Formats: sequence, structure tokens, C-alpha cells
Amino acid sequence: MFRTIAIAAAVAMLTACASTPTYTPAATATAAGYSETQIETNRYFVTYRAPSGADAALIQDYALLRAADLTLQNGREWFWVDRRSLDDAGGGGGPRIGVGVGGGSYGGRSGVGGSVGLSIPLGNRGERANSATLEIRLGEGPKPDDPNAYDARSISQTLRSRLPQ
Repeated sequence: MFRTIAIAAAVAMLTACASTPTYTPAATATAAGYSETQIETNRYFVTYRAPSGADAALIQDYALLRAADLTLQNGREWFWVDRRSLDDAGGGGGPRIGVGVGGGSYGGRSGVGGSVGLSIPLGNRGERANSATLEIRLGEGPKPDDPNAYDARSISQTLRSRLPQ
């Protein structure tokens, strides 16, 4: 029994390591990585998709980093986030317990069985998400004094210094 649990835990940890998001362009429209869709001259949808459910804050930061990079690539200085959406993958939570009871009979004999299961998350899983999308407008000149307006160069430098590349 212990061996089975140990193998399952090892597989879960390897799976988590293999699906760590990285800041790369998406190969297709639904693949992991960042992508953008121009919807007007200075307006875009920027999306970052994780290879599987990942930390929601990390996915949002990658989307914000792509928005900053896209702004700079277009010769602009700042961007405004009009709308944000997060495709929640569920997750979080602490230990869980499950109880099962069953019974049956066969050939004049009967029996009852029961089981208790315990699930303990390994590591800090926090809020999980599959993707984050920002609707942004590119700007130039003085950045508005508003929490939805971001200095592209500052965001790019700050996020690159602390995010896995």
C-alpha cells in the first residue's frame, strides 16, 4: 500500500514539474504560451495559456508581460487594461477526506465493507487557472494616473526580473 502511494506521489510531482508554464509564444491558437489578437488599430486581446492548470497569479503575470512587450514592439509607452478574464482550473483547498460504504450478498452470504480515503495536497497549490486574457489599449505620451494604466517598460523589466523565463 505504501509503495503505491509513494509511486502516485512521485508521478504527481513529476507531472507538476513537467507542466510549469514558461514565457513562450503559443504554437497554435489553443497551445500553451502567449498569443494576441488585434481587434482595432491600438486594441488587442492578449492571452496566456498554461500547459495545464497552473498558479493563477503566474499566468496573469505572463499575460501582463506579453501586454507590455507588445506595447513596446508597437512603439508605444504604456497600455490600458480594459478587461481581464481568468479561466479557472479550480484547485486550492486543503486536505480532503472521503468515506465509502458498500455491501452485497452472494449465495446466502452477505458482507459489508467500508473505506476511508485521505488526500493531502503536496506543496502550495493556491488558486489554479488554465488561461488569462487581457483586453488592452496601447497608449503614448504621458501615462494616465489610473490603476488600469501600466508603464510598459517598467512592467517588462519588473516581471522579467522575477518570473521564470
